[in-house]
Amino acid sequence: MKEFWDERYAEPDYVYGKAPNKYFKEKLDEIQLGEILFPAEGEGRNAVYAAKKGWRVSAFDISKEGRDKALKLANSEGVEIDYQVGKLPDMDYKTEQFDAIALIFAHFSPEDKHSYFAEFRNLLKPGGTIIFEAFSKAQIDVQKENPKSGGPKNAEMLFSKEELQTSFNGFKFEEFEDKLIELSEGKYHNGKAAVIRFVATKP
Repeated sequence: MKEFWDERYAEPDYVYGKAPNKYFKEKLDEIQLGEILFPAEGEGRNAVYAAKKGWRVSAFDISKEGRDKALKLANSEGVEIDYQVGKLPDMDYKTEQFDAIALIFAHFSPEDKHSYFAEFRNLLKPGGTIIFEAFSKAQIDVQKENPKSGGPKNAEMLFSKEELQTSFNGFKFEEFEDKLIELSEGKYHNGKAAVIRFVATKP
């Protein structure tokens, strides 16, 4: 997967655009400033937006090419972000460090997914917020009709509401949607897509 993402992010353009994800932007603007984590942050569009709003930003991704473009974008916008390269167990984040975690199209390998979600619970402060948007399992069929919408080809990397409710058991879900939307995010997220999105608060 590292090689795949390094190759994709080595393209000269920002392949998912420079603008933040619309759902993330809308929901971030509703919560109080603090410290936020961006797992699988890629080229940095969401992290840079948060930094511009005044958040203290940490991010990580397995792709060095993604990090390089994220730091270039941050520099062009006059903000700083702490962006590390590696997998979550390699990071030095502290228990209950973050006021918010943004999981925006953060699709992890099946072997990592559940352990990552358990650790995200630990990293989030009580009362902290998760903002989530990613492809649902229905995206496998949507991809066949609209390959430009993107997403993993492996159904085990996609999400169901039941899985997410289990992973974040005990959280208060402010909203929880499983729906078809129109994506317009750079080169690889375009057209009709099946997503799950939610905002949830840690007890």
